[in-house]
Parts: sequence; C-alpha cells; structure tokens
Amino acid sequence: MNRILYSTTAVVVSAAMLISSCKNDNKLATESIPVTPATVSAKEYEEFKDWKQQQQQENTANAKTAPKTTTVVHKHYTVNKTEPAAATTTKKKKGWSKAAKGTVIGAGAGAAAGAILIKKNRALGAVVGGVVGGGVGYGVGRSMDKKDGRVGQ
Repeated sequence: MNRILYSTTAVVVSAAMLISSCKNDNKLATESIPVTPATVSAKEYEEFKDWKQQQQQENTANAKTAPKTTTVVHKHYTVNKTEPAAATTTKKKKGWSKAAKGTVIGAGAGAAAGAILIKKNRALGAVVGGVVGGGVGYGVGRSMDKKDGRVGQ
C-alpha cells in the first residue's frame, strides 16, 4: 500500500511541477512596445498633391513645346518620437523553456539519486529526491531564461 501511495505521489508531484514550469504568461507579447510607421500630416499630403499636380501640368506643357527639364525638390521632415529608436518587437519563442527542461532533468536525476541513496525505502527516496531535484533544476533553468531574456525580469 505504501509503495502505491509513494509512486502515485511522485507522479502527481512531478506532473504538477512540469505543468507549473511550462505555463505561458504571454509577457513578451503584451509588454512589447508597438512600433508604428511615421505618419504624414494632412497638410503635408495636400502640399504633395498640389506639387504632383503642378509637375504633371508642367510635364504636359513641356512635352509639347520644349525638351524635358527635370526639377528636383527635396523635402525633409522631422518626426518627434517619444519611443526610443531601438524599439523592436520580439518574436515569441517556441519550444520548452530552460526552466521546464531543468525541472524535468532535475526531477529525474533527483529521483534516481534518492532511490539509490535511501535503501530502506526507495520509493520515498525517489519522491523526495525528485521534488528537491526538480526545484533546483527549475531555479537554475529560470535564471538561464532570465539571462536569455525569455522571462520578464
């Protein structure tokens, strides 16, 4: 009876740790700064339309009477931005996080070590070792995720 209880407990605890380390908070998608293209004001658009119409009229008049002359007009616009220029959107990373991998590896290694070290009750040793190993593995993997920028700080 004890062996079944310990085995069931080990499976439930391992599954709970795996599920909790794999949860997806969508922090990367919601906390990213949206990047919008610089817009042209209505006044500038009207100026452009007027200029374009004048160019077309001049081209039709010049095409009939004189050889082509090209007029180059340069307009420089400055845009005041409140966001930093280096703001980019980040893609959501796929696959297992390092925290999830660390939890699984740590739980497996801890369960094996616990079963080997505690010879009187191997199931209890496996459960305790799996829980401790999974926790340590999760902590190590989570710190690696933070360094990589996968998890919000």
